[in-house]
Amino acid sequence: MKINQPAIITACFFLVGLPALVRSEEWTQFRGPDFGRTSETNIAKTWDTEGIQWKSPLPGRGASSPVVFGDHVYITAFTGYAIDKHNPGDPTQLVRHLLCLDVNTGKMLWQKSVADDSVKDPFSTWGTAKAGYASSSAAVDASGVYVLFGATGVLAFSHDGEERWRTLCGNDTHEYPAGTSPVLYKDYVIVNASYECGDLIALRKSDGSEVWRQKDVTQSWNTPIVYQSVNGKDELAVSAVDEIRAIDPLTGNGRWTCDGFDEYVCPSLIAQDGVLYAIGGRKGEALAVRSGGNGDVTDSHRLWEIKEGANVSSPVYHDGYLFWAKDKGSILYCVHAETGEVAYEQRLRPSCDEIYATPLLANGRLYYVSRENGIFVVDATPEFKLLAHTKLDGDDSLFAASPVPLLGGAVLLRSDHFLYRMKPAK
Repeated sequence: MKINQPAIITACFFLVGLPALVRSEEWTQFRGPDFGRTSETNIAKTWDTEGIQWKSPLPGRGASSPVVFGDHVYITAFTGYAIDKHNPGDPTQLVRHLLCLDVNTGKMLWQKSVADDSVKDPFSTWGTAKAGYASSSAAVDASGVYVLFGATGVLAFSHDGEERWRTLCGNDTHEYPAGTSPVLYKDYVIVNASYECGDLIALRKSDGSEVWRQKDVTQSWNTPIVYQSVNGKDELAVSAVDEIRAIDPLTGNGRWTCDGFDEYVCPSLIAQDGVLYAIGGRKGEALAVRSGGNGDVTDSHRLWEIKEGANVSSPVYHDGYLFWAKDKGSILYCVHAETGEVAYEQRLRPSCDEIYATPLLANGRLYYVSRENGIFVVDATPEFKLLAHTKLDGDDSLFAASPVPLLGGAVLLRSDHFLYRMKPAK
């Protein structure tokens, strides 16, 4: 379905029916405006049951992170299939949901449900059961809310829940459902449809029509990033099998490539001072490459590579160091960003088994949300120091979403069953 809105209606849309205008550091996309970092200094050191401001039940499971625009929180979920790994049910009954909640009260404002009968792959306890069908976070701005619902397509909604358009990107599926999220750039919605068709695609926000397409983006299960390169130009980059690829986000023309990892890549890139940092691959590796090149820059621009990395969650940068969590084994890493030297490789105690969420960096602290054993708060320095470990009582579901800070220091935290707003520091 495509709905071409007349210009007069579009103009009115920006004047009425919107939540309060977006504020400076609201998280309108996966990992926010600065790759998982926030300048908020009033975030509580610990998140426990006593620190819950509100707690809202969710109608379905999901690992996607909330995004925020004004007084609205947008989050995705799924129902109907693959809820119970012992009895997954009928894949034709899968339903994907976009939810809108009031950020101040947690009240559900609206819910849009989209039937999805596209699943062709058999249920997998290692893949489908862990990832589910709501790992992709929404992206939002004044023009509306955008979601990638796998082979069902990219969908655009108004802020009051009206579906504006729907564009199919491909019909391929996988037993480990996709988790890449849309990226908004100027008038475009950019999606990594590596799962669905093997391409990176830019669509117009206004009607979902295709602007450009980069083909053969192989086993790239991460969200692209837009950043300013060393030559001052905007670049869009994505990590795929065997390469990191940078392109012009306006035209889709390729700019440079660098040799990458030899297997699928889930973690997203980060950019800092013109340098891109990548982790990924089944074995877990990491590398750094200077942006702004042309053609194959492996020999000229790659700064370092190491055989330490992560398979799921993305890294964050702070004061010259990279920090990340290995998805299994409760192992945290700190690596010198300039040299790739490992400052520490530390196993958490108590053990947390798995970490899928990207850490939040706030006020010199790293907040690691584990799937099953609470939140670990670590000092963001090259000397490992565990500051706190807390759990939310009464919720035995999985936590795979990255935490989202709000202005003033409150934080949104999502589990399979609930969305929480945690109070700021006292």
